[in-house]
Amino acid sequence: MPFFRNLEVSPFSRRKFFHWTSSFVAALGTAPLLQSAQAVGAGTVADKDYYDKLGVEKIINAAGTYTTLTAACMPPVVVEAVRRAALHPVRLSDLQRKAGEYLAQRLKCEGAVVTSGASGAITLATAACIQHANDIQPATMPQAVDGLKRQVIVQRAHRYGYDHAIFLTGARVTEVVTIDDYKRACDKGDAIMTNFFNGAEEEAGVSGTAQIGREEWLRVAHDYKIPCHIDAAADMPPISNLWKYTGMGFDLVAFSGGKGIRGPQNAGLLLGKKYLTDLAHQNNNPGEGVGRGMKVAKEQIVGMVAAIDWVLTHTEESMQGDYQKRADLIADMVKKVPSVKTEIVVPKIANHVPHLLIHFDPTVTGISTKQVIDRLRTEKPSIEINPNTGRPANQGIPSDANTLVVGVWMLQPGEDAVVGRRIHAALTQKSS
Repeated sequence: MPFFRNLEVSPFSRRKFFHWTSSFVAALGTAPLLQSAQAVGAGTVADKDYYDKLGVEKIINAAGTYTTLTAACMPPVVVEAVRRAALHPVRLSDLQRKAGEYLAQRLKCEGAVVTSGASGAITLATAACIQHANDIQPATMPQAVDGLKRQVIVQRAHRYGYDHAIFLTGARVTEVVTIDDYKRACDKGDAIMTNFFNGAEEEAGVSGTAQIGREEWLRVAHDYKIPCHIDAAADMPPISNLWKYTGMGFDLVAFSGGKGIRGPQNAGLLLGKKYLTDLAHQNNNPGEGVGRGMKVAKEQIVGMVAAIDWVLTHTEESMQGDYQKRADLIADMVKKVPSVKTEIVVPKIANHVPHLLIHFDPTVTGISTKQVIDRLRTEKPSIEINPNTGRPANQGIPSDANTLVVGVWMLQPGEDAVVGRRIHAALTQKSS
């Protein structure tokens, strides 16, 4: 709704009001605006820590790139790109289009869209596929899609909380279990997309019961000429995954921007076939489709481009940084604690980096897994460890009730030693 549509400006007419305000702004001149931009550029607030000002506790992230822990920290080159982008207005549609073209070229695919995280990418992917299947306009979704093609085929074992990103478009999910179920669902002719959750390939429990693998899932979808989307949100590194799945033939691929890519947390990528990413652009902000509220600001877009440029300066080996050394350091600090055994594992798919597992016997240490978690969390500085701690094996991590899982890749310099000391102290100071 235009800002002044219902604004009362009496005794002025609307025309006179705008003439008056224009003259007033002109009289002020542009100097204050330039001074503001220069002040921001000069870093006049650099000495202010707004976490401290707001009373928000900073933590040591020994968990990983989880949204609840504000995901990854951006490298300096990305922070600087975001800062510069904040100082200048541009036409948002031009920036989105140019950024998409640049990212597509760098990531070896036909089309790309910077989205509001991987969840936003899933919504835009679904919207693009509904639009393509029914030849409709973005504003049709979600209220006017009854009776249209709108089914998204998903393995029952791949159902997850991000289904809601699909439902926002008005789409509905058709569950399948066997390959025959899948073919029958495709044969009905009302499917607009199939969705494959890549991380489930290495999950235990219900997710691990999926009967249809990635390649077969893709082949069947294409046999029926249905676009196939893969959710690869946390599946970088390795760097090559950024073009692996589009290279395999997946029509659309979603990545989180704030995880291994180290871009802004509220950014993501939708990569794939240009005819679909073009439609995703139509549904993205600042249009009035389902993506309108999934705002991707100029800072996010530029930050995402800068993050990809940063990633592509690395090799697969250098991308791992000193993660192994961090894990080894912590393991060495706790290995002499009675009953403790350590191992380092690297999940094959999501979060493909070293994780330290610390196995212990609570009857020997006199402290339970939960008590260790509580001590790390409540003592200063507060430490969060991986949420797979104390849980059954999952996501490629062979944990159990008496296993601490330490994610080392989000640790800042020197924090590995702090984590090692604190875990050693927790395991050697029996609970009262």
